[in-house]
Amino acid sequence: MPGQQSATESPLTAGDVRADFRSDTVTRATPAMRRAMAEAEVGDDVYGEDPSVNALQNRLAEMAGKKAGLWFPSGTQSNLAAVLAHCGRGDEYLIGRNSHVILNEAGGTAALGGAVPWILEVDDTGAFTPEAVHAGVKEPDQHHPPTRLLSLENTCNGHVQTVGHVAACAKAAREHDLAVHLDGARLFNAATAEGVGIDAFAAHADTVSLCLSKGLGAPIGTVLVGDRATIDRAFRLRKMLGGGTRQVGHLAAAALHALDYHVAGLADDHARAARIADGLTDIDGLEVVPATNMLWITPSADDHDGLVDHLVAHGILACFWKPTMRFVTHLDVDDAAADLCIEAFRGYYA
Repeated sequence: MPGQQSATESPLTAGDVRADFRSDTVTRATPAMRRAMAEAEVGDDVYGEDPSVNALQNRLAEMAGKKAGLWFPSGTQSNLAAVLAHCGRGDEYLIGRNSHVILNEAGGTAALGGAVPWILEVDDTGAFTPEAVHAGVKEPDQHHPPTRLLSLENTCNGHVQTVGHVAACAKAAREHDLAVHLDGARLFNAATAEGVGIDAFAAHADTVSLCLSKGLGAPIGTVLVGDRATIDRAFRLRKMLGGGTRQVGHLAAAALHALDYHVAGLADDHARAARIADGLTDIDGLEVVPATNMLWITPSADDHDGLVDHLVAHGILACFWKPTMRFVTHLDVDDAAADLCIEAFRGYYA
């Protein structure tokens, strides 16, 4: 990888990895998914003629209770197009301090669209309050950028923003005539945890970005859903950003397969994260916070590097950030991998 090595890059060769907890993006297509991809009916999606892409867009729009959907190669591009569909150059949008859009998407909304983020402070779960939304909106004044959009995220670092909380923040935004975008990269995880459909959250947003390559286990892709006029604007933005693709139905078929067969497995991912947390809770000097399919684990500063070396020696990968590590359960993490993780931690602290 060009540039400085990060804590997410693997220090192991593929054959030495026994359990990869770095992200739910590391999943590999199952044999059944590969067959669906190989057998997909395809066409030219730039012309709107790929039947598999059209089926995926329509299905996710219907699941979210929206009128239209649009395929994107990545969640970053989907979020970027959504923000720019709502905001012109010099317009402002409100967003939580730890949101993926501003932390991990290369500053695209500002660099490419001239949209200005106004940061809202958040609690430990990534949630900001409706009062913060009200306070963030600028009064009409020549000195201020006009506030146009509220950007939400769910889950946020694995933490679920409840339907009620999303509704309250969206209501605050509507009182100022703001549009609402929801980065739903892991919205299916939030819906699973809450026992509702994704439409329960999407009802409070104008646009929703739905990632297919995280918990659902597809190799690539995100679909942006919303009303027809906004999706039409996003369609032009996608072309401008280089996101138009041709016979992409092979990838859409993977996502359709995931919607049929992988959504139910998200509950298993959550259960395995909780299982690991339960196995580590009595270890002195180790703070463990489970959140849907994520675990945030904070060892003491003295233990961090030694613990990382120990875990890597046992074939375990995670995001070994300091001071807090992130472990993510997913389609390719089974009970044996969860138990291996528990045993490795307990072995270090024995």
